[in-house]
Amino acid sequence: MKTFDPWPIFFRREFHRNWPFLAGFAVTGALIVKFTASLTEEDAKNSRFVQEHNSHIIEACRQGWNGLDV
Repeated sequence: MKTFDPWPIFFRREFHRNWPFLAGFAVTGALIVKFTASLTEEDAKNSRFVQEHNSHIIEACRQGWNGLDV
């Protein structure tokens, strides 16, 4: 006797309600990947965020990641 599998029905019903969220998530992820891939080392050197955190990251690498207090 084959057991009833509710998952196909559930996914079909919920997809109609959740497709805008899924599409937005996909577009946002694609934009993040595109902009992240376009960054260069020169951009990182000129970044204020990297300059402020660079010494902290270098010190954590020297101690190993277990010594990183975040």
